[in-house]
Amino acid sequence: MAIKSYLLIFICVIVGTNFIVGGNAELQRFEHPAKGDGSLSFLVVGDWGRKGNYNQSRVAYQMGIIGGKMDLDFIISTGDNFYPKGLTDEHDTAFEDSFTNIYTAPSLQKQWYSVLGNHDYRGDALAQSSPLLKQRDGKWFCLKSYILNTDIAEFYFIDTTPFRDKYFIDPEDEVYDWRGILPRENYLATLLKDLESALGESQAKWKIVVGHHTIRSAGIHGDTEELVKRVLPILQANNVDMYINGHDHCLEHVSSGDSPLQFLTSGGGSKAWRGNYNSSSDENDQTKFYYDGQGFMTLQITQNEVEINFYDIVGNILHKWSASKSLFSAI
Repeated sequence: MAIKSYLLIFICVIVGTNFIVGGNAELQRFEHPAKGDGSLSFLVVGDWGRKGNYNQSRVAYQMGIIGGKMDLDFIISTGDNFYPKGLTDEHDTAFEDSFTNIYTAPSLQKQWYSVLGNHDYRGDALAQSSPLLKQRDGKWFCLKSYILNTDIAEFYFIDTTPFRDKYFIDPEDEVYDWRGILPRENYLATLLKDLESALGESQAKWKIVVGHHTIRSAGIHGDTEELVKRVLPILQANNVDMYINGHDHCLEHVSSGDSPLQFLTSGGGSKAWRGNYNSSSDENDQTKFYYDGQGFMTLQITQNEVEINFYDIVGNILHKWSASKSLFSAI
């Protein structure tokens, strides 16, 4: 018991955020205060870890420029952090080759909050949450699922890879690291219960859920039916404002037709240009923006407003969207 307590304290200290035991939910909670004026600025990138190749370095360069203009509070990674098969272990030099040595701009030396993608599960899935990575680069933080509180917004990072049936039923030639996941249904039921409980208890002005896999998407992977069935009803019932994901290597904004929920894809951190487009399977939803290329997304949040921008690798704003919390209609 003493060893477990020591490890928990050690992890919380090196993360650099405050650890909170909250409510009845089992998801670990962390604090990252907003700015003094109550605002929050962050950048979102996904599907990036290719040792600088496939324009990853160019995306990173532009992230640094835009981030410097925004006074970023942190960066969110939507998963598939290291290609093609995650990290081999916590000593893998791909960590520096794809992360530390790529995102070198001063503006990007903020805390990175990450989730795992399906490619990360094809290596050592536990390595990315190892305290040793935090020692190698202080801005790195990754857990399978957790909650981040920023005063004006709460972020719910969820582990979406275990939801996908095909990774278990028909993994083809891939081997997934399911340590800590099996029995699978128990793991998923607990995660869904904890997510629903945390969202239901939340008094946050904005509720944002982050996962790797799509819920609604016009990209090559399309909608993730397991998430549509099991996660989407929880988000809608608890007035979640945004679901942010990667997986599809594109930039995308889909607006729900029957709730305020916005589906935002930022998976253009490196390899992209898949060359296909399919409308969402839900005819009530509206695809407001789709870009089959590299780039990233920024969000600026205040008590009453959110502003979202999508950028390409030369800094062009491809799509802008903003909303008022009181009206929640696009401006």
